[in-house]
Amino acid sequence: MYLQPSERCVNSSRASARPREAMRIALRWILAGSLSLAAFAAAAQDRAPADEPPSTPLPRAVGLCGELGNAYGPFDYRTDKNKLGVVEAFHFTPSVENLQHGKSGSLGGDLDYTLRAFPNHHRALYAMMRLGERSGTSTAHGAHFPVECYFERAIRFRPDDAQVHALYGFFLVKGKRLDEARKQFEAAEKLDPQDPQVLYNIGLGYADLKDYDKSLQYAHKAYKAGVRFGGLRERLQQAGRWRDASG
Repeated sequence: MYLQPSERCVNSSRASARPREAMRIALRWILAGSLSLAAFAAAAQDRAPADEPPSTPLPRAVGLCGELGNAYGPFDYRTDKNKLGVVEAFHFTPSVENLQHGKSGSLGGDLDYTLRAFPNHHRALYAMMRLGERSGTSTAHGAHFPVECYFERAIRFRPDDAQVHALYGFFLVKGKRLDEARKQFEAAEKLDPQDPQVLYNIGLGYADLKDYDKSLQYAHKAYKAGVRFGGLRERLQQAGRWRDASG
């Protein structure tokens, strides 16, 4: 899938109760859309052992974002294609992907079902991001989790999926979390520096960051690898930063 901008502790029960209460309050604020998952994660990480490195960009967010076990799946979007049919026929139809209307329920419910069965379903992740942006809420109607949780769950499920990191970078750019976004684009490249789709999306991401020099580098790599979409080239042309590859 080529995504274009218009397409895109002390041994005291009393003492230990205070952090737990603080975390419960934080959770309520997150669900109300007034606190980012990153802030929740930072608070949780403060309570994590010093020698326990975070395994995802949202450390210890499982309490908010849920376990990955599911009645159907979870399956890997990249390799378990034979499991996709039933999900895409009844929950991730073209009308759901285009955010027109739900198939088996609400848009948020159908996307949630898809992403619980296939946590790293790239197109469904992108659709959920757009739905959250359109609705202006942290949790889309019908969804089990805040939008950002679906990226956390995807990375927890398959941390080696470069496309998920690129998509998460798009989400972070929209939230003005630019340093975090850049880390996701860097992670995507390290994981899969040859995939044309990943290269193209990294190029779009750097264009969003207005880092046009790096965007141009990835644009040349993507087009050399066979990408046909002209959206990234047009972005760079509009910014006055497009140059043909030398040699």
